[in-house]
Amino acid sequence: MDCTLTEARFLSLLARDAPAEEYDEPVRAAVAEGAAPEEIEELQRAKVLALRVRRALEHRRRREIELEALFETAGDLAGLQDVDAVLNAIVRRARTLLHTDVAYLTLIDPDRGDTYMRATAGVVSATFQRVRLAMGAGLGGLVADTSSPYATDDYAADHRFDHVNDVDSAVADEGLVAILGVPLLLGPQVLGVLFAADRSRRPFARDEISLLCSLAAHAAISIDGARLLEEARAAVRELDAANTLVRRHSRAVERAAEAHDRFADLALRGGGVDEVAAAVTEVIGGELIVLEGVDDAPAAWREAVAASRAEGRAVCRDGTWVAAVVAGSEEFGALVLRGRRDLEGADQRVLERAALVTALLQLMNRTAMETENRIRGELISDLVTNGERAGDALRERARQVGFNCDGEFAVVVAETDRERLHRLAFAAGHLASQSEGIAGLHQERAVLLLPGEEAGAAARRLAKELAVAIGQPVTVGAAGPVSGPERVPKAHAEAQRCLEALTALGRCGDGTSSRELGFMGVLLGEAEGVEGFVNNVLGPVLEYDERRGTGLIQTLETYFANGGNLTRAKDDLHVHVNTVAQRLDRVSQLLGNDWHEAEPALEIQLALKLHRLIRS
Repeated sequence: MDCTLTEARFLSLLARDAPAEEYDEPVRAAVAEGAAPEEIEELQRAKVLALRVRRALEHRRRREIELEALFETAGDLAGLQDVDAVLNAIVRRARTLLHTDVAYLTLIDPDRGDTYMRATAGVVSATFQRVRLAMGAGLGGLVADTSSPYATDDYAADHRFDHVNDVDSAVADEGLVAILGVPLLLGPQVLGVLFAADRSRRPFARDEISLLCSLAAHAAISIDGARLLEEARAAVRELDAANTLVRRHSRAVERAAEAHDRFADLALRGGGVDEVAAAVTEVIGGELIVLEGVDDAPAAWREAVAASRAEGRAVCRDGTWVAAVVAGSEEFGALVLRGRRDLEGADQRVLERAALVTALLQLMNRTAMETENRIRGELISDLVTNGERAGDALRERARQVGFNCDGEFAVVVAETDRERLHRLAFAAGHLASQSEGIAGLHQERAVLLLPGEEAGAAARRLAKELAVAIGQPVTVGAAGPVSGPERVPKAHAEAQRCLEALTALGRCGDGTSSRELGFMGVLLGEAEGVEGFVNNVLGPVLEYDERRGTGLIQTLETYFANGGNLTRAKDDLHVHVNTVAQRLDRVSQLLGNDWHEAEPALEIQLALKLHRLIRS
């Protein structure tokens, strides 16, 4: 039986996404036709391979659906402003994404040191909804205590964790059998545990655990964001209440009212710390200094900041007023007011409210920045690893963060020591945003996509600016420009090889592009060495010759040996000059129309010589 016909049958089944049962039809037809055993065996092998491809395609399609659902989830959660609404949305989406009977969420009670049920979806038992669990006890307590996901396909029979009678009774009352729990992490802090459960035995696959972990990561950020927003609203309500009181008093009270209004506006629209300082000095006078850190401040100021933090109010030292900027257990520096020795009670409260608003703005800005950086980092990783299979969803994600995937851009990879990796990521994101590009971490290196820049110039600029930003040499490799997400993986690999070539050449802390390094850079940076370089330059031609039995490599060697003269080349090849021209046209289709220009031609000639050496 013709091998091509065999492949065509199974390719046809793959193309129309046929059910798995139909893949047996070609084999049964061959048996019915009395085909030879070796032909039937060949069909069996082809069927196995086709089914493997079909499973891989189904897995990727399912993964794309899950990733799209996660992205939609992040958008939905970002739009919610109420903690209860956020929590209920999380458990509903977890139940939908994992197709489980039940999903629920527990939060840590810092006062009692245990976890309690906070939101449920699909739960029918009232007992189950009132469950509390000590840290380290039971499946949920184990997840919260270890900050690691845990899954069991049979809860009652699983003795890998400590069972608690009250919890076991509630689980049995709800009829749950298989349970998966993942931690809600905000940095190193565990906020609670997100669960998905079935009322029948079910092993949870690694992809499902990863999916629920990703949802939990979005959920933790959204929970924290909603909590911060509620705190901001509470602060605004306090400011409004203070305004009502101060209007009954003197001119100082009127100044306080004006200040509170301005702070409320800043808190609602996410203003900056400089605007808070300007508002304070305009309302109550004096000179306001914003201390982002107190370690380098004068000793008297450090003592005043500590006192303000301990007493929860502004304190005065030698005519200077100091208010610590604190939100919960987090410290953001202090506000120092000079030139107002006789600060009245209402004006003192203005300074204290300014410190509170400053803390809230710092928290909100940090949360927004962390969320944006995480989204951009995930987009970078997806473009690098899945760009060749990019669809409209990936382009839409890029558009939402302000990046045009289909315009021309340089792909840049930057590397420094691991201790400064997060500082590198922050600095790279800041520099990328200045040129309407994006940046993120991938495999412990910063990756930047920069529109409108020549790759070599961008690499040199970033090597200098990033080194200044993090106080450490940064090596930068670049490639491009390219256009379209499908070209990002190849350009990223090229930029990485360029970076590795700089390291091999002893040029750490330098920046350049693969085009500027030429073939020497490719040879040094290419992981496979000489053979990798030959395949990188001549791969499509070598593959074509091997598959078709043609002589394109010989034609190229003869063409270059004769200085590009077609007439002399056709004499050496003993073919018609039109045949030589047709073969070179085929080379153009395989290598690109610029293969005979000076720089590509040099690399092709080097690759031809190396190929001849390898063969000999």
